[in-house]
Parts: sequence; C-alpha cells; structure tokens
Amino acid sequence: MNSGNIYIHIAVMAISTYLVRSLPMTIIRGEIKNTFLKSFLHYVPFATIASMIIPDAFHCTASMGSAIVGIIVALYFSYKEKDLIMVCLFACLAVYFSDFIFSLE
Repeated sequence: MNSGNIYIHIAVMAISTYLVRSLPMTIIRGEIKNTFLKSFLHYVPFATIASMIIPDAFHCTASMGSAIVGIIVALYFSYKEKDLIMVCLFACLAVYFSDFIFSLE
C-alpha cells in the first residue's frame, strides 16, 4: 500500500467522524420540544451499545448455551439496577460455570 494513500484514508475518516459529531450541534441550536423526538434520542445510545454487544456475546464462548446463560444473568442484574461491575462480574461467573457444566456433557 502506498504511504500517501493511508494519509488520505486517515483524513477522510477524521473528517467524516468530525462531521457526524459536529453537524447535529450546528443544525439544532434550540431546545428540542417534541416529546417523541426527545424520547427517541434518549434511547439511541442504549440501542447502539446493545447492537454492538449482543451479537458478539453469542459467539464469545465455547457453547451457545453458556452465552445464553450469561446474557440472561446480565439482563436480570441490569433489570435489578445493579452496578455495571456487578452485572459484568455475575455474567462472567455465570458463563464460566455454565461453560464448565456444558463441557462435562
């Protein structure tokens, strides 16, 4: 790969990343009064994170069963409004022990 091309790629990525972050601030100046739009924008970060994490969670263990157990445990402790560290800790422990149990079969 030509070293000149890599700088062009980096510049294009930097500009596109900057535009995605700066355009909403420059276009929308006032407070958003539409309740539907406000509620929609409130849930966008959660949906984005979930769409990146959930597919990988199903493929990160040795068996699909232990992945499902880990996701269920994480959802349960998240629903109970536990700290993120506790949710991750219990989900990892559940995956570890269920993976051990599923490997005995």
